[in-house]
Amino acid sequence: MNTEINKSIVYVAGLPRSGSTLMCQLLAQHPEIYSTGHSSPLANTLKRIRSGLTEDSFMLAQMDVEFDLAYQRIHNAMTGFVNGWFTETDLDVVVDKNRGWLGDLALLQTIDPNFKMVVCVRSPDQICGSIESRHRETALLDFPDGLANLTPFERADKLFSPKGVVGGPLKLIQDLQDIPAETQQHLYYVLFEDMLMRPLEVMTELFQWLGVADFRFNPQNLTVKPHESDSHYRFKYPHKTHQAIRPPKQHEISARIVQEIKTKYAWFYQLFYPGQAISKQ
Repeated sequence: MNTEINKSIVYVAGLPRSGSTLMCQLLAQHPEIYSTGHSSPLANTLKRIRSGLTEDSFMLAQMDVEFDLAYQRIHNAMTGFVNGWFTETDLDVVVDKNRGWLGDLALLQTIDPNFKMVVCVRSPDQICGSIESRHRETALLDFPDGLANLTPFERADKLFSPKGVVGGPLKLIQDLQDIPAETQQHLYYVLFEDMLMRPLEVMTELFQWLGVADFRFNPQNLTVKPHESDSHYRFKYPHKTHQAIRPPKQHEISARIVQEIKTKYAWFYQLFYPGQAISKQ
């Protein structure tokens, strides 16, 4: 017998500095949704369980004899682990935030076939501008990956490299455009700028997609919870929440960097920000 996940989990992922913390805060305003707002280790833990069982000699020996039974046990163990993760709440809809969910939809869809994922996105040049702005405020501290000694141009190259903090998730989002349509229906993209400029409309549409009742909250009087530890990110990627939503700040950034980002990620701007895309000559 298959073990099934007994909660409706809203998986929150997306690009860094794109409002995933705010998204979790807004979801938490709804009385039917449980959201701590913290980044969750659940995705990473499930991947470690998979790796550990795959390398376990006893498990492999059992699969030689009874593959279907052993594989079912792995499935049951993973879904049971997820069911045990949210026992602190009686609410049926819970939020789990981790950008790592983007990188393994096959794992997620196997253990939670009806998953729903909210993917937060933002104009990549403004993500870069946000990171640079924060770095200027914390210039006496280094990044977790040692970027402080670089020039802004070198830092942008590292951030937007295929395995960079920004470039890695962007590549995942690009790859998502080629997945089957039935899987894409489980993804819901939210633009950072829309979330800040028209939060009520954005959340009303999202609540409808999630299948929960509409709920009207006051964007200027939000519940604020303790945020996660920013020391893990060396205070370069803060996760603070605020009582009121403020219009998005336009960050100043080198025109050369903007040009390079918009050229490299033309597909992204065409998809999410067609008005900002560089027109082809």
